[in-house]
Amino acid sequence: MIQRTPKLGGIAAAVAIAMLHLGAHAQDTTAAAPAAQPDGLNMERVIVTGTTLGSSKMKSSVSISTIEGDAIQNAAPLSAAEVLRSVPGVRAESSGGEGNANITVRGVPVSAGGARYVQIQEDGLPVLQFGDFNFTTPDSFVKIDGTLDHLEVVRGGSASTLATNAPGGIINFITKTGEEQGGKIAISRGLGYDETRYDFSYGAPISDKTRFFIGGNYRTGEGVRDTGMSTASGGQVRGNITHELDNGFIRLSFKHLDDKTPTALPVPVSVNNQHISEIPGIDPRTVSFYSPYWTRDVVLSKNNTPVSTDVNDGLHVKSNTFGLEGSFKLGDGWTLSNNFRTADNSGRFTGIFAGNNGAVGNYTIATGPNRGQAYNGRAFSAVVFNTSIDDAGNTLNDTKLSKTFALGGGAKLTTTAGLYLSNQKLALTWNFNEYLMQATGDKPALLRTASATPGLVGPAFGGCCSRAVDMEYKTTSPYLNVGYEVGALNLDASVRRDNQKATGTANLASASTSANAVNGLLYNPATEQMVNYKVDHTSYSVGGNYRITSNLAAFARVSDGVAFNADRILFGTPLDGSAPININTVKQYEGGVKWRSGGVSTFVTLFQAKTDESNYEATTQRSTSNRYDAKGVELEGAYSIGDFRITGGATYTHAKIVGTAAADVANIGNTPRRQAKWIYQVAPGYTFGDATVGASVVGTGKSWGDDAHTIIMPSYAIVNAFVNYRVTEKATIALSANNLFNKIGYTEIEGDGHAARSVTGRAVKATVSYAF
Repeated sequence: MIQRTPKLGGIAAAVAIAMLHLGAHAQDTTAAAPAAQPDGLNMERVIVTGTTLGSSKMKSSVSISTIEGDAIQNAAPLSAAEVLRSVPGVRAESSGGEGNANITVRGVPVSAGGARYVQIQEDGLPVLQFGDFNFTTPDSFVKIDGTLDHLEVVRGGSASTLATNAPGGIINFITKTGEEQGGKIAISRGLGYDETRYDFSYGAPISDKTRFFIGGNYRTGEGVRDTGMSTASGGQVRGNITHELDNGFIRLSFKHLDDKTPTALPVPVSVNNQHISEIPGIDPRTVSFYSPYWTRDVVLSKNNTPVSTDVNDGLHVKSNTFGLEGSFKLGDGWTLSNNFRTADNSGRFTGIFAGNNGAVGNYTIATGPNRGQAYNGRAFSAVVFNTSIDDAGNTLNDTKLSKTFALGGGAKLTTTAGLYLSNQKLALTWNFNEYLMQATGDKPALLRTASATPGLVGPAFGGCCSRAVDMEYKTTSPYLNVGYEVGALNLDASVRRDNQKATGTANLASASTSANAVNGLLYNPATEQMVNYKVDHTSYSVGGNYRITSNLAAFARVSDGVAFNADRILFGTPLDGSAPININTVKQYEGGVKWRSGGVSTFVTLFQAKTDESNYEATTQRSTSNRYDAKGVELEGAYSIGDFRITGGATYTHAKIVGTAAADVANIGNTPRRQAKWIYQVAPGYTFGDATVGASVVGTGKSWGDDAHTIIMPSYAIVNAFVNYRVTEKATIALSANNLFNKIGYTEIEGDGHAARSVTGRAVKATVSYAF
């Protein structure tokens, strides 16, 4: 069957014709209509993300989506990244477990791990200042539970000037503040996998002007993927106290997080004629290679001492935060607001990466109940990515002073001057040891090698990756925004000057025959790299929105932003100030329409994104420099009638590599890796009596696994479903399923095709909750 993909010009024309028709229809039928009716996309909701003072979706000149906390809870997501797969225009590769996800927005590439071009926030401040730290991604510190009020996602637009390192967008997880008195307790139990989770939340007034909120979760068990033991444990508690003033409010907040979960890394596969095939005995949906038969992984500390670690600890994150937020109306149109937070973040990333896809042979089992017995089968190189997150703490402060001027003819001009200050620390200790392991997903054992340590081969990848990083990144960012409103027209322009100073050290362990060496490695003070440089960039954004009728609006925007590099450029070019520092820039053009009528609402955006970036890949010792150009259209829609509701979206992207370093010129003209032309979401729901049923389909078209176009990642669609039944007015039982039909969905593959990572297989859980 031949599949034809419409060209961008055809799509743009079709959208334009449809919108002209909708506009004419709206003008004909809404001239005598009163105020706008409620709509499925909640266009009148006031948005606080990517704006200086808050604005409704209908007045805003950016593409923005919101998801309410109840809808998120119904979907029972397995991670923060999985929530984002329901947002049009967002690419979230939620295959790494409960953290370590790769996230970007339409038109902007996934060229490095994490979320380089998108800032992930909690309550308006970044979780981490950089979204692409190695082994320390911001989504790892975000946990989804009943403390979440709603999610706001801005794609492109003013994100480049209202946040640092966010040229692609802002993802803001907003916490409940106790505005509604009451609470909920819940217990969930995995069906077909071992995990039990407890959730609680409660908010209430303390006095007429003071209220509080507190909530969190705790869980224990094996987790969704096969590990053969209890490898998921911990949770979080967070809360806040808000005091309302006559002219504003003051809010104190805190979070305590201590959570441990398995992480999923690429597993052995084979590639034949560009197509990926599974290896018998290794199911990429369930395998983790955690096992009760692991030995302790002894690694090298920064102080050249041995540290014994448990491989099965997986991804262990800790965070203690304290925040202070306030907003005050000073009179005569002046408003002062300040948002402060300090966070102590640390942990350890321990995962098993497939160094090859294995070989069938005759081996001897070295661990477990069958130790000493012969094993005739496939064995593979199990590389333990063992990185201590010694310190990822930060202190952040955003101050804004706004003044609104009343002009003639009902017009008004609002100016906002802001100053953002950030101090982000990053201290990591890398260790990669290679082991020989059974290629099976069922409690694999280590196999005998020449080492006295069971299964140990030695430092992986030639000893490239025992590294000590101690960095501090200080950012000072003044910004200015001017907004003008008259009648149905809103215009705004903003500029931001990001100034970053990086200081610290980085060292690579070297081979040593010393008796103090750990696995033949030691840190030599003579090889320590001193880091001391400054880098800056000026970003801008200009946009406008015009409400043609109360139910139809058009908007357009152009923006330019930057994402500074952090630890991903260590161990490359000199970083002592003697050489230029590479930065990553994104320039975007976008325009679209918003329309609603009764139970129907739509958001259509045409976009173009031009990205220019430079990287240094530590494991391959290669410098890369690519430029990308992507054009496309993004659609978000909702429809409701009676007790039925459906939301959905689709994004078409036509992207090309338009520039490379000399070694990669053959890739020019190719589609960037992992960039599908189509991604889509659809989520219907229906309520009848005391029951609510719903489902969602999240799909992606086929894409290339590498820039050279040698491996195809097939298209896939994941179906999630839920049913809630209200037993009494306050008690509810629920059944939810992620990946209901247990599909394989590859999100990434190694360039040589030996290993790939898939979304997790079917996970069903039952929940009993009680509201009070």
